[in-house]
Amino acid sequence: MLKLIGLGIHDEKDLSLRAIKEIKNSNKVFIELYTGKWSGNRENIEKITGKKIEILSRSDLEENSSKILDLAKERDVSILSQGDPLVFTTHISLLSEANRLGIKTRIIHNSSIFSAVAETGLHLYKFGASATVPFQEKTKGRLPESVYDVIKQNKNLGLHTLLLLDIDKENVMLPNNAIKIMLDVENLRKEKVFNADSKLIVLVNVGSEKSKMVYGKSSDLITKKFENLPSIIIVPGKLHFSEREFLESQRGLKNLS
Repeated sequence: MLKLIGLGIHDEKDLSLRAIKEIKNSNKVFIELYTGKWSGNRENIEKITGKKIEILSRSDLEENSSKILDLAKERDVSILSQGDPLVFTTHISLLSEANRLGIKTRIIHNSSIFSAVAETGLHLYKFGASATVPFQEKTKGRLPESVYDVIKQNKNLGLHTLLLLDIDKENVMLPNNAIKIMLDVENLRKEKVFNADSKLIVLVNVGSEKSKMVYGKSSDLITKKFENLPSIIIVPGKLHFSEREFLESQRGLKNLS
């Protein structure tokens, strides 16, 4: 059997009782952490469950996934991943291949950034397509116009845009960097999709005791000092009056100095 188990959005304390039970009952346990910045500790999960946990690389789950599936034909294999296990297309592909091979599967869901954004007061059904703002080293200096296009399309439909910020090993993109990159795209395109007056929401370290929300103009947020913690940016679309009221009520959190 192949079991895909969500770790939640912050650390090992987000694991559900069901997840812990399934890990304990597994013959082999893997964890993949390349899809996000996780604040947990693998060794702590090993202590809780009594299982040795092996780290997977991207290639282990993509090019070499057949090795894991071969194991799952005969034994109970668990793969732990940040957030909810079915958020990423790689896991959907793995699940699909397991089904094709007649391997039993089980999904243990958990919290995800795609649901946690509701703490901003924005309605989840009003989010459009999301996008990732990449480090420019990865794009060889090219500006991510495709991200700009996603925001433009969502805005035309009155929808909110969730921007995920890139990670590179231990480095996480700061909101300031992402805002600068998108303002550079605006200077190139000049379509007033993401400019100095654009209202943005920044969520930092969601799901932890240090979770923080900041709401303001991009020109203010770009000068704010953010901690080196996982963050996301939301570009609001057309606000419902209840969404606007909630955001206005958060003015006490807008430490924009």
